[in-house]
Amino acid sequence: MNHLPLHSYQKSPIASMECALTCSASAKSALLTYVFLVHVKHFSDNLKSIERRPRVCIVGGAFGGLYTALRLESLVWPDDKKPQVVLIDQSERFVFKPLLYELLCGEVEAWEIAPQFSDLLSNTDVRFFKDRVKCLYPCDHLGTNAPTAGTVQLESGLLIEYDWLVLAIVAEAKLDIVPGAADYALPFYTLEDAHRVDKKLRKLEPATISERLQEKGIVQAINVEKIILSNAPAGNRDAALKVLSSRKVQLVLGYFVLRITKGVESQTSDAESKTMDPAADHSESIILELQPAERGLQGQIIRADIVLWTIGSKPLLPELEPSDKPYNIPLNARGQAETDETLRVKGHPRIFAVGDSSTLRDKNGKLLPATAQVAFQQADFAGWNLWAAINDRPLLPFRYQNLGEMMTLGRYDAAVSPSFTDGLTLEGFVGHTARKMAYLIRLPTDQHRVKVGISWLLKSTADSVAPIQTMLAKAQSGS
Repeated sequence: MNHLPLHSYQKSPIASMECALTCSASAKSALLTYVFLVHVKHFSDNLKSIERRPRVCIVGGAFGGLYTALRLESLVWPDDKKPQVVLIDQSERFVFKPLLYELLCGEVEAWEIAPQFSDLLSNTDVRFFKDRVKCLYPCDHLGTNAPTAGTVQLESGLLIEYDWLVLAIVAEAKLDIVPGAADYALPFYTLEDAHRVDKKLRKLEPATISERLQEKGIVQAINVEKIILSNAPAGNRDAALKVLSSRKVQLVLGYFVLRITKGVESQTSDAESKTMDPAADHSESIILELQPAERGLQGQIIRADIVLWTIGSKPLLPELEPSDKPYNIPLNARGQAETDETLRVKGHPRIFAVGDSSTLRDKNGKLLPATAQVAFQQADFAGWNLWAAINDRPLLPFRYQNLGEMMTLGRYDAAVSPSFTDGLTLEGFVGHTARKMAYLIRLPTDQHRVKVGISWLLKSTADSVAPIQTMLAKAQSGS
């Protein structure tokens, strides 16, 4: 058999082609076999390259999880080191929670603050799974040369092996601390919660308008502390008190809720019975029994049509413990993963934790608050430290930068206290504009920011023109 010299094919493809046209059938067969082997080897090398790529599994698609995935996507990677990123969340939408109240007021639309993950990740290599995590099986703490660092089991039955894991599971409303709260109170924590509250408010609107005409409409806010917003800047607290007072909101301070029952289930006291309207139907109302936090105060009973529950949250990590063996991820008393300053879970070099799933203290030893601002900054560091760990570079310690506090006080009203100026609080429409601009910058992906920015600009223009149109219409009708 005549074999085509290997060096002639590598040196000159044109010369090899001419030789193939003149050589024998056996030589042509040898050439085709060689070309086939070259292509097979090239495909095999590509397959091995894909298999060598690290696998990063991110559990939870809130601020910490989604922004970590986007951060990983934005970094520059060596060809064989760019990870395969999987994002898992039980919802199909990312929710920008700081703007949930604006959704309730009709100031923003659902698509603006709750875009679908599929839209946000359409121009990335991140794979999204709409599923709920059932169990975590990490093995990076065992010190063995296992092919993976662990496995995530989903409720659908799917098993996802990973080389690196990011715990970013969002906490849920804590309704089990007061009897009756889970049955009769409405949490305000998710997009679905906001829709339920909106539906309930719409149902009450006719009665509410009637009560307002008779000056009977009342909003009451209950807090166990003697002041509101104890952790907020003084300027924000003063602005909130001023707005609450102008809207005749009653503050019930120094009390905690002991029990919540339905109107027909409660035993109404004689004192309360005397103050109740005998003509009103109280069978659907909700009764809150209040206990004073300090001595010297008497208990109270409050009757309400709707109860919004904003007391605390609980992490979900303890619920992911395998039933067949003890949990080996270190958790604090609140159920959050203990991390070092690089956001790695202690004892687990291949697991990072951010947002509601992590516990970290500032330079003064105080626990960082479970806020979007903290999760956003943690995601930036987690993404970078994953890049550093995969590329054998030193990891950076997380340093939280307090940028200030922002709060909404109603439609087109807010209070903003930036950290770079002491004592300055932007209130009213100026504060509202500053807050929305800050959140517009924080929205995920450039494409979504542009769409939302255009939408808000058009709404603002329409709202500005509406009073002028009304004034002109009145002028024309009066002329």
